[in-house]
Amino acid sequence: MMLVYLAFIVVYVVAYWKIFEKAGQAGWKSLIPIYNTYIVLKIVGYSGWYLLLFLVPFVNILFAIYVAYKVAVAFGYGIGMTILEFIFGIGLLIIGFGDSKYLGPDGKGHKTAAARAE
Repeated sequence: MMLVYLAFIVVYVVAYWKIFEKAGQAGWKSLIPIYNTYIVLKIVGYSGWYLLLFLVPFVNILFAIYVAYKVAVAFGYGIGMTILEFIFGIGLLIIGFGDSKYLGPDGKGHKTAAARAE
């Protein structure tokens, strides 16, 4: 069981390393717990103070889902990619290693696949 947990951690760290680089951040920041979440919040356009929402039971789950959606939008994807993000980090790997570009926190141009290819 510990190996499975370790495998998930490795997948998430590697995926976020690539995502951080695409968003103009240093990839090594994905290695530092809590700080990596702070960087994800910055990538999606939120203040670091939103980290406090992760301390509130039940709210933290809803907020994590919303932040995952915002990460997908920032790279030109939608709800489908958000769902994939929670399935063994597949969505994060696609975002990190795929051809998507960081479009900014608002995800300008996220409505079409053609926008991702440009």
